[in-house]
Amino acid sequence: MNLIAFPLLLATALSLSAGETTNAPAAKTTNVLAQIPDASHAPVRVTNTVTVAGERVTYVAETGMLPLLKPDGASRASIFYTAYTVAPKPSNPQRPVTFCFNGGPGSASVWLHLGAFGPRRVQMQTDGSMPPPPFALVDNEFSLLNASDLVFIDPVATGFSRPAKEEKAEQFFGDAADLESVGEFIRLWTTRHDRWLAPKYLCGESYGVFRAAGLADYLRSRHGMYLNGLILISGLLDFGTLSGGPGNDLPYPLILPAYTAAAHFHQQLPADLQSDLTKALAEARTFAQGDFARALQQGSALPAAERKKVVAELVRLTGLKPAVIEDNNLRVDQGVFRKQLLHDQGLILGAYDARLTGRDGDPASPAAGFDPASAAVMGPFPAAMNAYVRSELKFEDDLPYEFLASVHPWNFGTRNSFANASEKLATVMNVNPYLRVLVLGGRCDLVCPLDNLRYSLTHLPLAPAYEKNVTIAEFDAGHMMYINPPDLKKMQAVIGKFVQP
Repeated sequence: MNLIAFPLLLATALSLSAGETTNAPAAKTTNVLAQIPDASHAPVRVTNTVTVAGERVTYVAETGMLPLLKPDGASRASIFYTAYTVAPKPSNPQRPVTFCFNGGPGSASVWLHLGAFGPRRVQMQTDGSMPPPPFALVDNEFSLLNASDLVFIDPVATGFSRPAKEEKAEQFFGDAADLESVGEFIRLWTTRHDRWLAPKYLCGESYGVFRAAGLADYLRSRHGMYLNGLILISGLLDFGTLSGGPGNDLPYPLILPAYTAAAHFHQQLPADLQSDLTKALAEARTFAQGDFARALQQGSALPAAERKKVVAELVRLTGLKPAVIEDNNLRVDQGVFRKQLLHDQGLILGAYDARLTGRDGDPASPAAGFDPASAAVMGPFPAAMNAYVRSELKFEDDLPYEFLASVHPWNFGTRNSFANASEKLATVMNVNPYLRVLVLGGRCDLVCPLDNLRYSLTHLPLAPAYEKNVTIAEFDAGHMMYINPPDLKKMQAVIGKFVQP
């Protein structure tokens, strides 16, 4: 999650009833705990089991800090991580290892950790909405531990990761600095755990997609580390596909299929499209890439008759009223869409997941005042992590676990242009012909619409022979599609196959 920062709050205590905690307490604990650990302390390890796809998996959970070092060997920062490893089988002495991180920038990895891949997950409602507090953790029967070892990384200033004394956190707040620090962590963890000959994958969500693309190239060029694959979830490569406004009309056609998917979910499309989502999405993409894009390119020179046709087609594909489209000059941003689609019902849609709805109490405002989808997770996930890291992983730290840290201003290293990681991804794919890319996106994600990333992938400066290395999987929900149980089950199958070809 987390390209646009969630207003996450540290939440209420976690309720763990006996029927829900089959994975706790841990069976075995080693290493001495420190009250405020840093990279000089030994990691904490516990051993436990979880059932995944009918198989009982025994794993070691390791929490600790690794240092970022200066050239003289002094520590610049301590990076917090949680790693899950499973003893390899004699026939396969090097299990795959997947390094996972979220986005923001400024987000900890808790979302992928306790939402998707770890052996324990936050219990949400069956549709992914927030349950009533207090909240709970349950065993994750869709964990990836049956297919790959997992390392969850919290970049500097997130989680328990902190700069060393006398070091300024701001030195880590930027694209290049972020790649160097996370890349150094991956190098050191790989070295200390003797995993240089293991299959290695990066998994990033939201801004983590932008990071993963850059990291793949950085690890190759700086450390000679060639990866087996990238798992890119709900993110983007080119900020120009996301930031619409004067002089950049590209985002409006790209988000249109997401509007269509959301309108379909809420039954706001005409009968022929409502009966067939595949048809509706195909029609939205054809219109977006053709007549809609051409109309926007004409600006005020668009003839009135053509404009009328475009408005009618947008009404058909979005469920919005003609006046909304006219008032926004054909360019409806996601805040307006979320407020207006179910305005007659007094409901607003979620940005991260347009399936979820809420009420913002201000019917007269032109755009939604908050995001019901982010509100749905801002309580359960912080509460779960605060309880889990201490009670089950046995890691103690008196500092707050920072779910979303303030890391702005973020230095993208660009001037008069949009930040873009496409060239880095293409470079590493051209150099490493074995690198495979798996893209996962939710149809109802209005923050990082799937078609934004699809557009970037089809415009990579990539040798045609390597285009077959890219696979795209679509899901029903939104940005955090894994909070929707059917999507989580599908994710486990798709990614499990990807890392064990």
